[in-house]
Formats: sequence, structure tokens, C-alpha cells
Amino acid sequence: MASRSELISLLTAYQPSDAAEEQYRQAMLDRAAGAHDPFDRKDFEPGHFTASAFVVHPGGRSVLLVHHARLGIWVQPGGHIDPADATPLAAAAREVNEETGIGSLRPIDSGLVDVDVHTVPASMSQPQHLHYDLRFALVAADPRLVGNAEVIAAAWVEPGDLAALGVDASVTRPVGKLFG
Repeated sequence: MASRSELISLLTAYQPSDAAEEQYRQAMLDRAAGAHDPFDRKDFEPGHFTASAFVVHPGGRSVLLVHHARLGIWVQPGGHIDPADATPLAAAAREVNEETGIGSLRPIDSGLVDVDVHTVPASMSQPQHLHYDLRFALVAADPRLVGNAEVIAAAWVEPGDLAALGVDASVTRPVGKLFG
């Protein structure tokens, strides 16, 4: 099970790339230090931690994105941190495997490449809330993709093709860090 102390250590050691990302990091530290379990996916006030991954193709020229079924947008694979996940990094790797079939992954450097806080719209089963997203950089050993029902599609995308997919700064910022 992921621990609050490990989460705080991870965020404390992380060096944001700009003032906006520093605001996200500080909001995440505040949430992590709060009274409620930061990983409780049913805590909607104000929200909970998630983990995602920017997976680099073994050839090093593209990043893995998924077309999210519920949101209808291209994003990196990711999701909730489950009680069985030993660490947020393990949660990110599990989500990549569940959404794309890629199972053999290794972290790039320390792994954490970006932090982000974003609003998740209300649905039939949950109110609007925040996701405090820990974003990890991973490399896939095998680029073969296997889809599932959570995603409409999965694709290896070169950085120059991101604009054509309509992705926002929450995707382009970490991709820019990975590909310079």
C-alpha cells in the first residue's frame, strides 16, 4: 500500500519546471498532509491522488497516449492508486498495463517527471472533484499495444503531432521535458 510519508518525500524532492507546476506541487503537499487518506478514490472534497505515465517508445521518438473513453480526449495512461499498489509508480505502471497491454516498463531517472492538479467533471457516479496527478516517465521494453474498454484507442505519438490531437499543456509540458 502506498504511504503518505513516501508521497510527501516524493513531492518534497521533486523540482518543478515553472511557477505553475510549483503551485501544483504545493497544493499536493497540502493535500498529502491533510487529515484524510490522500489515496481514497471516494474522497471528493476536494479530491484524491492519481498516478499516470508518460511512456517513451523503446526507439525513443514517441510517447504513448490513450483516447479516454469517458472524457473523449487524448491523455497519458493513468488512474487511481489502489490499496494493492505498493507505490504511486507501481500504480502508474499497473494503469499502463491495464489500458494498453504494455507490461515491461522501467523508470527514466527518478521516475517523477511532472505534477498536475486538474478538475474531473461530475458523472452519474461521482461529483466534480480534483485529481492530484503524479506523472512518471517510463520506457517500454516492447511497444506492442493491446486495447481495452477504458480507452477508445492507444497510439505512439511523436511530439510534433501532439497539436493535431488537441492535447493541452498538461500533456505537452511533460512531453517537452522528455523530448527537449
